[in-house]
Amino acid sequence: MSISGAESAPYLAATPILDHDHPRVLALAAEARAGGAAGRGLLVAAHRLIAARVRPVYALDDEQPASRTLRRARGSCSQRLAVLEAVSRACGIPTRVRGLLVDGRFWHARFPLLRPVVPDLVVLAWPEFRPADGWLPVSELYGDLDTLREAAPFTNTGAETLFDAVARTAVDWDGGGCAACDLSGHVQADLGRYVSRDALFLEHGQTVCRPVRFAVDPVMSRYAASAGKAN
Repeated sequence: MSISGAESAPYLAATPILDHDHPRVLALAAEARAGGAAGRGLLVAAHRLIAARVRPVYALDDEQPASRTLRRARGSCSQRLAVLEAVSRACGIPTRVRGLLVDGRFWHARFPLLRPVVPDLVVLAWPEFRPADGWLPVSELYGDLDTLREAAPFTNTGAETLFDAVARTAVDWDGGGCAACDLSGHVQADLGRYVSRDALFLEHGQTVCRPVRFAVDPVMSRYAASAGKAN
């Protein structure tokens, strides 16, 4: 079912995180459109540009503006997804997020030496886009989950993050099929849909409290997600 211009306005608006009116975001949006891509194809082009330009690191500030992530050329999975949402809105494609409360043990394999300090629960903003009729989760940006399940599953280890994994394999938070790609067992609660990640974090807060982010983020945000080495 289509939505009217008035109904779509909140899903296209600039926000403190999704600052799509910033020159850096607008420039990336123009690049994504340069080949004539539109709709889903444009989102794939934008995702590939972000994957190539923004290095994956262990940053903690989920409310960092997309333009700042682009300036730094590095970002967490959440921050890189926010850039994709900002570019989408800049190109006139509405976005929203699904809030998921994920068991912190999902990240234990990635942080084997830091397990005692990994939060018990992580607030995850999982984007959805509306390039045509109906909402498209970022999990299905590159194809439907049934097709993507043919690839090796995401393990949350090594260089690959959730942001990168959606281009290669099924990231299935609902347990709709293949057991190897089923991540539903890590989901402790579905927080519902929000007009923006700003709205989600306003209601539920970020995973890591402000004092800890202030103290730790300047260091963690320089460590590559692939090898644990500072950049």
